[in-house]
Amino acid sequence: MPAGDLIDAAEATALLGVGRATLYAYVSRGQIRAEPDPADPRRRLYRRVDIEALKTRKARGRRPETVAETTLDWGLPVLESGITLIADGRLHYRGRDATALAGTATLEATARLLWDCGATDPFDRPAPPMPAAWPAVLPHLTALTPIERAAALLALTPPSLPTTGRAAARLWPEASELLRLVAAAAIGRAPSDQPIHQVLAEAWGLDAAGADRLRAALVLSADHELNTSAFTMRCVASTGASLPAALLGGLAALSGPRHGGMTAQVEVLFEALARDGDAERLVAGRLARGEGVPGFGHPLYPAGDPRGAALLALAAPDARAEALVRAVADLAGQAPTIDVGLVALSRGLVLPAGAAIALFAIGRTAGWLAHALEQVGEGRLIRPRARYVGPLPN
Repeated sequence: MPAGDLIDAAEATALLGVGRATLYAYVSRGQIRAEPDPADPRRRLYRRVDIEALKTRKARGRRPETVAETTLDWGLPVLESGITLIADGRLHYRGRDATALAGTATLEATARLLWDCGATDPFDRPAPPMPAAWPAVLPHLTALTPIERAAALLALTPPSLPTTGRAAARLWPEASELLRLVAAAAIGRAPSDQPIHQVLAEAWGLDAAGADRLRAALVLSADHELNTSAFTMRCVASTGASLPAALLGGLAALSGPRHGGMTAQVEVLFEALARDGDAERLVAGRLARGEGVPGFGHPLYPAGDPRGAALLALAAPDARAEALVRAVADLAGQAPTIDVGLVALSRGLVLPAGAAIALFAIGRTAGWLAHALEQVGEGRLIRPRARYVGPLPN
């Protein structure tokens, strides 16, 4: 763990505004994690991320309405899930380290894990036929982004049954067909029963090594706990709507610039770097203007997004990208996220425009479907309440 993520007792108590006895009480309750100082094992250091989180909780106070309101903004957990865990700077799919899985697993195998299929393989079946409406529409969708094209074509798939009262195992075959359909729609091709990373590699003219990098990228993109698009999927699925309807909700949420659209901002950043050539000057200028650097820093990974690091390790060597990562680390203290990793990988493989977000969306479809399946199993409607702040009745 980087030294800046561990602080001594004097700094910890100053940040919290408490005495050492209170600090030790927080540690004993498990609210703050302590570790031995490598330079002096008799001395304890404290995790800054735990202290900042505790400060935030204390600032919010104990009013129920305040706690409820802040759960929607990187706050306390709002529902239970057995799909994905983000803890201690690592990402796990049903207890399996995602970066380790990305070393060998296919997206299909990852989907089976996320859907909790056990020994059943819903992908052991022919690919679904191309929906009848697709051939006539595809020529008119070439100017769309992969997400827009996938949403447009998904809306033209045959009607599907509502999910209400249907067991997850009954939905696995449909989920596997939908994952293949989304991949096909994103690249504007007919569905295939080949592994999805190979389908993409063929469409983009890659060799076996390039295909393997796509496989890893898809696995690393597969899920990320209760992000905006996954929560949207769960809300739609909780109504009993069909799986395609829920997927349309997830794709719509992903298209926003604060979510999947972040990759487009990172692509613009890389283009600016190619023109300017000086990473430190580019980053310093953005910070001086208060713009920040897109694709760097993640609230859930204070020490750095492991997905971004894994993807950058797979990308072709790029001196400018490496200089950018160093400059942001030096000037802003932030590490690259998955968005930077996907763009760097796509540029190194010379993939077509929009390939980074296509990889993200196709991979994330596996996780979206996992959330929909889990929510269907819950059998309850997601229906929060709003705190009214408008004019009072006369």
